Amino acid sequence: MIENWLDIEEAEYGELKRLFVLSEINGGRVAVQADLIERVRAHYDDPRHIADDIAELGFPGAAAILRERLPTNLKTRSGEVGEILATEFMEHQTGFRIPVRRLRYKDGREMALRGDDFLGIEQGGERLRYLKGEAKSGRTMSAGVITTARTRLNDDEGRPTPISLLFVADRLLEGGAEDEALGRQIRNAVGRGTIRARDVTHGLFTLTGNDRRADLEADLVGADDTHSHVSVNLRINDHRAFIAWVYEEAENLGND
Repeated sequence: MIENWLDIEEAEYGELKRLFVLSEINGGRVAVQADLIERVRAHYDDPRHIADDIAELGFPGAAAILRERLPTNLKTRSGEVGEILATEFMEHQTGFRIPVRRLRYKDGREMALRGDDFLGIEQGGERLRYLKGEAKSGRTMSAGVITTARTRLNDDEGRPTPISLLFVADRLLEGGAEDEALGRQIRNAVGRGTIRARDVTHGLFTLTGNDRRADLEADLVGADDTHSHVSVNLRINDHRAFIAWVYEEAENLGND
């Protein structure tokens, strides 16, 4: 989906730091609309459950259930679309898998989840590598928002928060054998305190209506050399209308 929707410009700042500047390809949004909206829905509910709801209740009943999960507050919607697109891009562009769709586990449609905005895992060898992520979204984002995100990435000595690690591990333990093994490995790493700074990549994703390249460049240059860093700015010129469109389409399951 990403390559059919977005133009990707990449710049490196030394061996450990990468910046991606993303913009929409002309006609790209229309080309990926169905795929994009399906992915948004999948962040809020398992597609198998949605299909079962349609079979049992028809499209109106299934849509009513889905709507109960989707936020209505404009700020919440903006933030959650940022988190969704951060997850989709990081999985597409990096070697990290983000194994848990956090938004499925919210206590309420407007409630913010605690912990890291997204947590990626890369398996290989005896040790795991981790992607600790912050996602920010706003039509006109200030440099201060980026500074705040960097501060959060540096919390817990730059490691993923234990609560985020355990949340992901617990959800994996509820899955199949392969996921269970990964969940156990994460819990062991938390319990033994064996996650090293060099095992962690910091991911900072911004979804904006204005150009934040310069601020992200300055932030990235000033970031520590202990971790690898991936920073992203996805600029959507009609940011507010785009957010509204995403949820309008997500709620529309069809009628045939």
